[in-house]
Amino acid sequence: RVSLINKLLVVQTCGTTSYLKKGKKMKIKFLTVSLMLILPFSVFAANTVVEKAVIESNNTYKAKYNLEDMTEFNQAQKGFIAKPTGQIKSEKGNVIWDFDAFSFLQDQAPNTVNPTLWRQAKLNNNVGLFKVTDRVWQIRGFDLANMTIIQGDTGWIIVDTLTSKETAEAALKFARQHLGEQKISAIIFTHSHIDHFGGALGVLSSEEINARKTPIIAPKGFMEEATSENVMAGSAMIRRATYMYGTFLPKNAEGLVDTGLGKAVAVGKMGILEPTQLITQPEQKMTVDGLDFVFYNVPGSEAPAELTFSIPSLKLYNGAEILSHTMHNLYTLRGAKVRDALKWVGYLDQAMQHAKASDVLIAQHHWPVWGNDNIQDFIKTQRDVYKFTHDQTVRYMNSGFNGAEIAEKIKLPAALDQKLYAHGYYGTLKHNVKAVYQYYMGWFDAHPSNLDPLPPKAVAKKYIELAGGENNALKNARDAYAQADYRWAAEILKHIVLNNPQNQQAKDLLANTYRQLGYAAEASTWRNFFLVGAQELQNNVPLQNTSDPSDLLIHTPTERFLEAMATNLDVENLKNENQCINLVLSDTKEHFSLWVENSVMQFKRYDESKDLALDCPTLTLTKPLYLKMITGQIEGVKVLLSKDSKVKGNPLKIGKFFAMFKRPDSIFPIVTRPNG
Repeated sequence: RVSLINKLLVVQTCGTTSYLKKGKKMKIKFLTVSLMLILPFSVFAANTVVEKAVIESNNTYKAKYNLEDMTEFNQAQKGFIAKPTGQIKSEKGNVIWDFDAFSFLQDQAPNTVNPTLWRQAKLNNNVGLFKVTDRVWQIRGFDLANMTIIQGDTGWIIVDTLTSKETAEAALKFARQHLGEQKISAIIFTHSHIDHFGGALGVLSSEEINARKTPIIAPKGFMEEATSENVMAGSAMIRRATYMYGTFLPKNAEGLVDTGLGKAVAVGKMGILEPTQLITQPEQKMTVDGLDFVFYNVPGSEAPAELTFSIPSLKLYNGAEILSHTMHNLYTLRGAKVRDALKWVGYLDQAMQHAKASDVLIAQHHWPVWGNDNIQDFIKTQRDVYKFTHDQTVRYMNSGFNGAEIAEKIKLPAALDQKLYAHGYYGTLKHNVKAVYQYYMGWFDAHPSNLDPLPPKAVAKKYIELAGGENNALKNARDAYAQADYRWAAEILKHIVLNNPQNQQAKDLLANTYRQLGYAAEASTWRNFFLVGAQELQNNVPLQNTSDPSDLLIHTPTERFLEAMATNLDVENLKNENQCINLVLSDTKEHFSLWVENSVMQFKRYDESKDLALDCPTLTLTKPLYLKMITGQIEGVKVLLSKDSKVKGNPLKIGKFFAMFKRPDSIFPIVTRPNG
C-alpha cells in the first residue's frame, strides 16, 4: 500500500555528470532515490462498450444483495458538520487533492461499475468534518486515510496526520474553521504506512515539537519501518502501485471510482516526526493530555508496526487499520511480504475484548460503528472472514491443491457474504487465499513441470507455434471473447502480445478484454489493475514526479540506501570489479567503506575515519548534501565542488566505482514485459 503508498521509494543509480581532471572528461553516476508519487490525469480514450455478459454479471449483484439499505449511508453521514470544496494545491501550484473530482458518484451504478463497488465508492465519498462522539471528531475524504481529533484537557490530540503536509494543513485548518482554534497537545501515529504519518509536518513542525515538548506516540519499531519500507524493492513497488491505485486513470465511471479504503492517494510534501514515547507492551496504559488511554500493540498485522487503543472514559475504541469496512489484504497487489492471517485473527479476537465496553468504534479509514452489539458483530465478522480464509485454504492445501485451485473453490458462507463490509473492495477472497498458500508453501506448487518452467516470453512463443501461428491464436481469442470467456481470452492474448508486442489487433482486443473484467470486478484494486493494463496497451503514459520526500529521507538510515545501491551492480558489464571507495557523512559522523568483490558490493560501517581503508579514495560530504545528491536535486559535479564535500585520493577511482552501477528502468512495461 501506500505505504504508497505507498509513498514508494525508488532507489536507483542515475544522474550522469561530468568531472574534469587534467584535461580529461569523465562521467560519474550517483545513487539516486526518488519518491515517484504521481498525479492522475485525464488523457485516456476509454472504450466504454460494455458487453452483455458484464451487464448480466453486475445485475446478479443487484439481485443478490440489498443495495437499497441506507443504514451504512446513515452511519457514514452521522455527525456531519461541514464539507469542503475546491482543491488543495502545493506551493508550486500542483493539485494535491480535488474535492469535486468524484462528484459523478450519483444515483445507481452505471454498467461500467460493479454495483457493490459503486456503493462503496459513494460511501467513501462522504467527505468533511464529522463529530463522532463527545470530544472526538474525524476529518474524512481529505486523503486516503482519516485524521481523528480528540479533545484533551489543553488541546487537540491528533491521531494520524494523513499522507502529505498539504492535505494535513488543509484538514487542520478546516477543523479550526468550524471547531475553533486549538493547539496540538499530542500526536498519535497508529502505524508505519505513509498515509498515516506523511503529513506530520503539516500539523506541527519539528521546532514546535521541541519547543512545546509535544508527545509523539507510536508503536515499537515505527521509525525503522516507516523510513525503511519500500527502499529495497521500491522501483517494482511504485510501478505496480500505479496499477493498484489507478494512478493514471481519469476519475469517472469508466476509470477510477475508488480505492476501496478511500478515494485516492494524496501527493505532496512528505515528512515524519520521531516519536517521543513508544508503545512496547501488548497492553500499555498512558495518560495523554488528561485522557486515560489503553494502547494495544499489534505488530505484524496490517503493518509491521501498529497499535490500536481505547479511551474508557469516552467508551471509544480505535481499530487503526486492522479493522475497516472492507476485506483487507493478506497480500497487497503492489507487492509486499505476505501477512500472517492467524496473527491478524488473534488481534481481532483480542479487539472484541478491548471494545467490550465501547459504544463507538472508529478506524483510520472509513466511518465509525455505533452501538456495542454492532461493534462486536463488526469485529467478529472481520475476524471470521480472515479465519475462514485461512482455515479453508489450509484444508485444501493439505489435500494437495495449489493456491490457484483453492482460490476457485472457496466462497464465503452466506452469513459472512451478506455483510457488505466484509466484501473485497481492497483485498479479495481469491488473492487472500493465494496469500495464505504462499505464506505456508512459497512459490512452488510441487508439480515437477513447474520446478523449472520456461520464462513468459519463451512460453508465449511456444504457445503461438502450437496454436498454428498468431492468426489462429487471435481467432481463438476472439471466439473466447464472443463467448464472454474473458479470462481465457486474456490468457490467449497475453501470449500473443508477449510474443509480438507490435500486434495491435491483439493489443486492442486484450485491452477490451481487460475492460470487461474491470467493469465486472467488485474489488477496486482489481478494477484498477485491469483498466490501467488496458490503458498501457493503447496509450503512452508519462510519469510526473510531484512529490518531495526530503523531510522523510533525512530520517532514513544510510545503510538502507547502501543496501539498495548494491542491488544495482551491473555484473554483466563489470570490467575491473575489485574496486573500493570510502563514504563519510561529516555532520552525522558516519563512516563507510564500500567495495566490490566476487560481483557483489559490500559495505561496512566504522566508528571513526581512521578505520577506513587507506588504499581507497574517500568522498566526504554532509548529510543534507548527500540527500540532495540521492534525490537528484544537485548534480554530481556540484557535489564534488561544494564547500560541504571533499575528495581524498584519486577522484577518477570514485567515478569508476559509481560507473559500475546501472540505473533500473522504473517505468518498465508490465503487460508487454521488459526487454533483455
